[in-house]
Amino acid sequence: MVPTSYYLILGAVLFCIGIASFLIRRNIITIFMSIELMLNAVNLTFVAFAHMWGQVAGQIFVFFVMVVAAAEAAVGLAIIIALFRVRQTLNVDQVNLLKN
Repeated sequence: MVPTSYYLILGAVLFCIGIASFLIRRNIITIFMSIELMLNAVNLTFVAFAHMWGQVAGQIFVFFVMVVAAAEAAVGLAIIIALFRVRQTLNVDQVNLLKN
């Protein structure tokens, strides 16, 4: 049996990788993927704690986080595609929607 601390450490490492990628990268797609990675790290933590305490609440939270992530993916990708069509770039530094 794998100890719960291994799952928590893996979740923390994944979350830190997501934060680092979010702060370092300048591509919108990469930033989008790093947000998804952070959400999955939180899901892993929820499931680990739910298993440790024998509760179902963790799996319920994971279900709601996955629903929000799916909605975010659909809306976010639509916005990214529309932004690329208008600006012809996905670099965050080159996208200024308030300027002409």
